[in-house]
Amino acid sequence: SHDILPSLEEQGVRQLYPKGLNIDFKKELKALNRELLLQVLELADVLVERPSQYARRVEDIGLIFKNMYHLLNSLRPHQARATLIHILQLQIQRRKLAIEDIR
Repeated sequence: SHDILPSLEEQGVRQLYPKGLNIDFKKELKALNRELLLQVLELADVLVERPSQYARRVEDIGLIFKNMYHLLNSLRPHQARATLIHILQLQIQRRKLAIEDIR
């Protein structure tokens, strides 16, 4: 079967990176990671200065994590194909060596 990852929008989650097929995963993950670090620092500041207002920061951090997980899960099919290609190449190499040993 051909499983398709539901979009963030379909899951009711706001997407923080550009939509489309030509996503620069590395760039977007780095940007989300930077934003995550900023939000964690802001959460620490809020917890010290205005503890009653922490919920918004926690929600923002959760949104960033959901976007990061979605990007990573979008890469899973590519990762699986690359792993399969590598395994098949190793098998071919072993078989060629076995044939050479027989000759």
